[in-house]
Amino acid sequence: MASSVLIVDDEPEMATVVEQSLTRRGYKASQCNSGDVAWERMQNEDFDVVVTDINMKGMSGVELTDRIAKNRKDIPVIVITAFGSLESAIATLRAGAYDFITKPFEIDQLIVAIERAIQNRALREEVKRLRAEIEVVREGPSREFIGDSPVMKKVHEVIARVAETDATVLVTGESGSGKELVARDIHRRGKRRSGPFVAINCAALPETLLESELFGHVKGAFTDAKTAKKGLFVEASGGTLFLDEIGEMPLGMQAKLLRALEEKSVRPVGGTQEISFDARLVAATNRDLESLVESQRFREDLYYRINVVHIDLPPLRSRGSDILRLAQAFVARYAPTMDKKVTGLSQDVAEKLIAYVWPGNVRELQNCIERAVALARFEELTIDDLPPKVREYKPSFVVLAADDPSDLVTMEEVERRYITKVMEAVSQNKTQAAKILGFDRTTLYRKLERYKLPTT
Repeated sequence: MASSVLIVDDEPEMATVVEQSLTRRGYKASQCNSGDVAWERMQNEDFDVVVTDINMKGMSGVELTDRIAKNRKDIPVIVITAFGSLESAIATLRAGAYDFITKPFEIDQLIVAIERAIQNRALREEVKRLRAEIEVVREGPSREFIGDSPVMKKVHEVIARVAETDATVLVTGESGSGKELVARDIHRRGKRRSGPFVAINCAALPETLLESELFGHVKGAFTDAKTAKKGLFVEASGGTLFLDEIGEMPLGMQAKLLRALEEKSVRPVGGTQEISFDARLVAATNRDLESLVESQRFREDLYYRINVVHIDLPPLRSRGSDILRLAQAFVARYAPTMDKKVTGLSQDVAEKLIAYVWPGNVRELQNCIERAVALARFEELTIDDLPPKVREYKPSFVVLAADDPSDLVTMEEVERRYITKVMEAVSQNKTQAAKILGFDRTTLYRKLERYKLPTT
């Protein structure tokens, strides 16, 4: 839907030029010739932005701005003032104007200000909506797995469809993106919800200890085995076993895991009898398993055995306003435990959180908000409460070629730079990179070798 802009100016020629220019750019623009008429229209119509001149007969632009700021503060006002009239500009800002532009001005200059104002309004509305939902996150860590962004809606849809089955699920995604939360959500929404949820990090244990943890051991199987122990597969019977970081599992252990999954039974370390189990398996990794299969560091047969249903969890930076939903959730969790009266995010904080890239994903955001709440002095988190790397972050862009003719590059160099940037953005995950670039994996490997970029 086109954004609506009300132009207020008692010079009809000027108002008409602006109205027509905005209409050609896709805005729903209309005009009126006085502040009084503009205020009357605002009682019956909704506008995304008001653009007003200062010097008008009757109600001035400053008076109109003040009235809007006091009664319709959700609508940003951009004021047009005469060149060099700094006092007038300051007066409008004090009255509540979002921005001001000096005459004469280019229409593109006005459009930039309008777009900023629209984005600012949308962000304010989002923060307001999030505050209204603050109570939904007071019931425990599983509530972190929230999100209404398009990419997360797809994830929720797949979870809903697979939860009631016993299909094995592979969850992939960057570190800290919430893979265990996906596994817990599958368990909680499935028919095994009354059974145990058992989790283990496959990267945290050496192979011999990992085998003992998963399959159990008999008394005397090794030096410290003073009593027999059930393995996690058996402990998870009737519920779900979550194998985190399965991409780090040694090859020898992979073969034993494959056999256990196919036979639905395990043999404890040092034992001679098979013990059956009835556990659903959910595995997760931040590694590119297809690349590991190609380099023979992960068994192909095991890969297809665990990859029955694949859920690729998006990084936090691609989830848009979910960042603010999660931030509000963490505020709601930590404020009571720290005896702080923090209720939400300031506008400046919201903008910084949206702009930051979150390489540590949800885990990093959680740490950021916990720190901010601990340092907070007001009811809203402020810029000063944020960690320096978030507070001082400035977005970077892919520079393919500069305006300087001496820096113009070949299409081959453009491709090399862009492939490099995409690979960095997906943490060297070649499967995701190929999908973004529109290549098949063979083509991507060939180009990586051609440009002498890392292939592992």
